[in-house]
Amino acid sequence: MWKQSHCRKGSRPLDKDLSSSSSHVSDVDSEENIKEENLVWVDERAKETWVKYDGYLVEKYGNERSNHPKFDEVSWSQAVGGINIDGLLLASYASFAFASDPSPLQDFCVADPKSPVLVNGVVCKDPKLVQADDFLFRGLNLMRNTSNDVGSNVTAVTVAQLPGLNTFGISMARIDFAPMGINPPHTHPRATEILTVIEGRILVGFVTSNPENRLITKVLEKGDVFVFPEGLIHFQKNLGHGYALALAALSSQNPGVITIANAVFGSNPDIPADVLAKAFQTNINVVYQIQSKF
Repeated sequence: MWKQSHCRKGSRPLDKDLSSSSSHVSDVDSEENIKEENLVWVDERAKETWVKYDGYLVEKYGNERSNHPKFDEVSWSQAVGGINIDGLLLASYASFAFASDPSPLQDFCVADPKSPVLVNGVVCKDPKLVQADDFLFRGLNLMRNTSNDVGSNVTAVTVAQLPGLNTFGISMARIDFAPMGINPPHTHPRATEILTVIEGRILVGFVTSNPENRLITKVLEKGDVFVFPEGLIHFQKNLGHGYALALAALSSQNPGVITIANAVFGSNPDIPADVLAKAFQTNINVVYQIQSKF
């Protein structure tokens, strides 16, 4: 990371190494002999980019800062598009800075779900209208009903339930398990998950990406913590004959969830049965039977 003395306040450091030529910077934390002119060179262009970006936001959304989105991809692309580093656009490096939820540029940005403005995220409520309840969620101590086909129930606390989470890049969930219940294979497209077992004995696992598709699995006891990498298919199963409980923290205010069986066999409209039959190497009637359950 860039040392603070070389960054414009509020700007994002460039995490990516910038090669070894005189106009590039590499391994800032480990290299003590970097030339000052290289740091100034990058710092000036960072300032220039942010000034341009701010100008595009004002042009697009007006002077009222509370109406600005937490990040506007089009405006950012316009701002960085004209800066080249030996033929490589600075935009390619900027993409690393925005790989997950953007960091807040103010104390808070309480979500305003009633706003008609559509942005990548949620528009901020006027700070003067913010109340303590915007930062409060009650009821995570309550056990949920697990009388369903999978024997589990997830209580999510994302920006949709807790507006004060907006721009903070975090959320959480309570997961209740009936005896032998499962949280079926699913993925969070925008978040890494870290799970803590509060009560019970739970089998957890995730599958690595193609072509290896390796299953990594572990039995967790009370107090154990396990992490599921962002985007990978994972699951949990209560191994006990009593109820189990886990708490999960996620690295996005809106991690999203795709339950594999529901998405594949319960899409609207249906994925053509012949496609699924070939993909799963089974009879088309088996596909129809499974689809009927969703």
